[in-house]
Amino acid sequence: MKIVFFGTPHFAATNLNALINAGYDILGIVCPPDSKKGRGKQLKPCAVKEVGIANNIPVLQPLKLRDDDFIHQLKSLNADLFVVVAFRMLPQSVWSLPSKGTINLHTSLLPNYRGAAPINWVLINGEKETGITTFFIDQQIDSGAIIKQKKIELTDKTTAAELHNTLMNKGSELLIDTLNSIKIDTVSHQEQDHNLAMSEAPKLTKELLKIDWNKSANEIHNLVRGLSPFLDNNTKLKDVAICPSAWFTLQDDNGIQKRIKLHLSDVVSSNSDKLHSIKTDNKTYLHIITNKNAIAILNLQAEGKNPMTIQQFLQGNKINENFLIS
Repeated sequence: MKIVFFGTPHFAATNLNALINAGYDILGIVCPPDSKKGRGKQLKPCAVKEVGIANNIPVLQPLKLRDDDFIHQLKSLNADLFVVVAFRMLPQSVWSLPSKGTINLHTSLLPNYRGAAPINWVLINGEKETGITTFFIDQQIDSGAIIKQKKIELTDKTTAAELHNTLMNKGSELLIDTLNSIKIDTVSHQEQDHNLAMSEAPKLTKELLKIDWNKSANEIHNLVRGLSPFLDNNTKLKDVAICPSAWFTLQDDNGIQKRIKLHLSDVVSSNSDKLHSIKTDNKTYLHIITNKNAIAILNLQAEGKNPMTIQQFLQGNKINENFLIS
């Protein structure tokens, strides 16, 4: 079975590698044009293109997916199937080309959490489970017939970075399982119920990242972990687009404000009614009082500094009753 793979980030590159290692015939790869990255603003390829180069697979990088020359190149490859992972919406002139259709790997249990940021929104909304779905692409975003799904249980500690890696690895397994079924013509699929009330997963906005301390500790904690790049207390996921981090402002007793990214938190009980006040021993803990319980800050990053534990932060910053958060 001849395949063309569409994708961009490390998540997609991992899935592409899995298909190559499983022996699938990848005729070509489609990814965005190289972009300027880093301090030197040098043009650099995306992770999917790097896999293509390493495996001597032809790479197409169209500026526009409806471009006639690009579509002609796709047709000339004569693929049986297109596989899409973490890529933009395809026009019908592209996804309708292969004889066996075009499939997509989506990081939620469709029809719930259609959209650009399901990994983040399932955590922000405090869901207890999520999953991964393969489906046939059609005219609408994430609305095509479902092929296979796999559920993933979540805890109240799961971060976006952890979920990203879990779904990336489980996605590779599900994708190969799906392709095996398509290859031997045993694939079955089920149309989505479009009449269900569904949670959405829109793009993350700058406004979302700012912590609203008027919310409950549980809501704030879910926002923090739903945007957190931390795999554990010492390891970060480098993909900022997936995990941009929640943040707030800390003002010291001299009126100087610092922007603080909050990477890891916990919910602790509190009987205090002094909303937004800071409780700390200036050694081991720092709690911020909300309208229900308090947020314990575990790991943070002050602007211009590296990420650090709260204990490391308190060693160099002595907090008093004149400090304010917003």
